[in-house]
Amino acid sequence: MATGERTPEATGQVADAVGNWVDRYAPAFARPYLRLSRADRPIGTWLLLLPCWWGLLLGMGQTGTMGWQDAWIALGCAIGAVLMRGAGCTWNDITDRDIDASVARTRSRPIPSGQVTARQALAWLVIQSLVAFLILITFHPNAIILGIVALVPVAIYPFAKRFTWWPQVFLGIAFNWGALLAYTAHTGSLGWPAVALYVAGMAWTLFYDTIYAHQDKEDDALIGVKSTARLFGAQTPRWLLAFLIVSVCLMTLAVILAYLPDRSILALIVALGGPWAFGWHMSWQMRMLDIDDNDMCLRLFRSNRDAGLLAVPFLAVALML
Repeated sequence: MATGERTPEATGQVADAVGNWVDRYAPAFARPYLRLSRADRPIGTWLLLLPCWWGLLLGMGQTGTMGWQDAWIALGCAIGAVLMRGAGCTWNDITDRDIDASVARTRSRPIPSGQVTARQALAWLVIQSLVAFLILITFHPNAIILGIVALVPVAIYPFAKRFTWWPQVFLGIAFNWGALLAYTAHTGSLGWPAVALYVAGMAWTLFYDTIYAHQDKEDDALIGVKSTARLFGAQTPRWLLAFLIVSVCLMTLAVILAYLPDRSILALIVALGGPWAFGWHMSWQMRMLDIDDNDMCLRLFRSNRDAGLLAVPFLAVALML
């Protein structure tokens, strides 16, 4: 290879995540594993974590109680989100290594580029999962059961794009499970507010991951990979509007179910500001969207961290009322 070459394959960097903290500061031996876990792209961790925090805050809003255990649930979910997002991405890269080698944006990932073997990646997956399990077992027993069941959709998701045009549904099932888990970790049992919040999160996932999938639609068409981006095509904005409406309405329903009849009207009104702010940000994304501009699609996808975070302060302040 020529001296001075700066391609991702030459440097070990991933094509769509160049110049991040992993590239700059992580020890050389750790970089391929951190890249497998997408530590160089934290947006996925946020998208996994935020439904957890929503669920915890919703449960606290329903019971009107909070304590040190809730602080641990919030922290444990944050650490667990890093680990399980890393484990899920590692599993995705193991199962998709041949597909990734055929797509320009992904062929520089650690396995197809030869930085690690599939066996090494599998060992890294097991390590991350075991540490996450140690955190899980500190939660309520019913939450532990939910955490174990969550492995099923995580395992299925990488294969979904091979047999359905709706792989984003399977991603939504997996990525929003934390809403059920964290709510149950606080309340001790699963309830309808958490279920409504969970389905709201699934609609949100369909919204943001359809935007994300538009980056790969040409390569996906060449290799036969299915996605909602390819399915919707030019009709994508109409579908996104539907997902926006479903997501905001169901999050609103979740708040109402949690806060009535026992909490004050003021607390309910403040908590309802969460779905409103969340929906406002999604509306802004739709105004900015150009499905043929890959850079814009990536920017908007990443902005969903802010969309999800906007709901958090409203739900938190409502606890005090």
